Amino acid sequence: MLFYHLQRQPIERVLPALLEKSLERGWRVVVQAASEERVEALDAHLWTFREGSFLPHGTWREGEAREQPVLLTVHDHNPNGATVRFLIDGVSIPDDAAAYARIVLLFDGDDPDAVETARARWGEAKQNGFDVTYWQPDAAGRWQRKA
Repeated sequence: MLFYHLQRQPIERVLPALLEKSLERGWRVVVQAASEERVEALDAHLWTFREGSFLPHGTWREGEAREQPVLLTVHDHNPNGATVRFLIDGVSIPDDAAAYARIVLLFDGDDPDAVETARARWGEAKQNGFDVTYWQPDAAGRWQRKA
């Protein structure tokens, strides 16, 4: 389980880059958010986050959700058979977490509540026997493993 501590960069900048890397590796992904509003905002953002880019994705509400390489949802389901799950907005670790090759939890380091929730999720993951790593950006914005 990977914990990404966002600093000086919003999730709207970090998530697309991580999703692109996941797709480059041939992974199917599900992104779980805490609200429909967040899913809608991310859905719109992923079409326009960078000029000339295309990040194939869909939402859980669509009829072809199973076909999507990246699926945005508010549920803890996995209709597209993803092997990687991103958790944002403090959502809980899913009951089937062990079924994924990778769980990535993104949290806002400038939000004390988000940091506290991430600490709780870290403890929960360790207690349940998951290998956990903590990633933080360096001054140049490159991800560095800290723990």
